[in-house]
Amino acid sequence: MIALLSDIHSNLPALQAVLTDAKDNGCDEFISLGDVVGYGAQPGECIDLLRECGAVNVLGNHDSYLIGRQKCSRSKVVAGIIEYQRNIVTGGHLDWLESSLPFLDRDNSLFVHGGPKNTLDQYLYVIDERTVPDSKGRLFSGHTHVQVLMELASGKIYCNPGSVGQPRDGDCRAAYAIIKDDCIELRRVSYDIDAAAFAMQSAGFEAFIYEGLYKGAQIGGRIDRVVYVHDVQKT
Repeated sequence: MIALLSDIHSNLPALQAVLTDAKDNGCDEFISLGDVVGYGAQPGECIDLLRECGAVNVLGNHDSYLIGRQKCSRSKVVAGIIEYQRNIVTGGHLDWLESSLPFLDRDNSLFVHGGPKNTLDQYLYVIDERTVPDSKGRLFSGHTHVQVLMELASGKIYCNPGSVGQPRDGDCRAAYAIIKDDCIELRRVSYDIDAAAFAMQSAGFEAFIYEGLYKGAQIGGRIDRVVYVHDVQKT
């Protein structure tokens, strides 16, 4: 069975809770849809845990920021956190992120961080019949931090396992999914949010950066949703 993780964002207590739950449920393979780093205070420890369990990582935009493939120009807060993290991770951590896949194409499924059109940075907030590529029956993506599982009218499947370390769908519990053959199970796991917040506070992060963890919200308090538009047909 596969544990599908995404958007861990350096939240060690959340990742520990998810890995424990996944292993207790029989998972023996681990796929990360990227953004292992960013936002939180313990990027190296999260990379170490994924490396220990042999996880495959699909490159996320925050991962790309940290290894220097691109700059974060849309948020000074994110850029500042990335700079902090760059000073505390090791060369081995960076090497592991460098080995990340741009996407994972397996059988009838495509695994990406963003979306099919931009695997690194496409936000899929609106799903329709054109979202899943013609050649695939299932699409798995992260990036929005919103946990969803949708069967489209065509019979294709779209799934976002949600965010392990920074949920933004109004549920503060860590999110992930379990894949067993054709069955996909969405999971939520409670974790020690105080411990994650304390680690960020101890690192000098301002309170507004971690307050959203308690609400399952973005920085600033916004709750996000992903919707399925049924009446759009492929052309």
